[in-house]
Amino acid sequence: MTEEAPRRGRDETREERADRKWGELIQEVRVAQTGVQILFGFLLTVVFQPKYAQLSSADQIIYIITVVLGACATGALIGPVSLHRLVSGRRVKPQAVKLAGRLTFIGLVLLLATMACSLLLILRVATHDGYVPWLVGAVVFWYLVCWYGLPIWARLRHTDPEDR
Repeated sequence: MTEEAPRRGRDETREERADRKWGELIQEVRVAQTGVQILFGFLLTVVFQPKYAQLSSADQIIYIITVVLGACATGALIGPVSLHRLVSGRRVKPQAVKLAGRLTFIGLVLLLATMACSLLLILRVATHDGYVPWLVGAVVFWYLVCWYGLPIWARLRHTDPEDR
């Protein structure tokens, strides 16, 4: 009686893998899209509030940068949907999945920057205290740990050396 080697990975074709990865990516993007769209929608209303005119020049610049970052994040996170629609049926799904993954990563980086700038602006207006940059820095650090540090650690720690 021979003992079988433990099965590793999935038994799927290149196309099946692309289909699976596409489905996973779209589920991930849905979460990020919702967050960035709500944040961006909120940011768009700020300029129409009476208090906007009372903001300092620096705060108005932070606001403009935040809105532009939010617009870019929205574009990058909606990009995979447009990409899929335009290349659907062209037999390029493996390449589309890679490109959509890159767009999603860029979108998440832009979302992080948008959230950091939003927090900076809100806390500057709310408190006018010198600890605001430190607080924003701590929150950004937390985002970096949650969004990038832990996933990279898990990837390095738990990926089979033969799969690297």
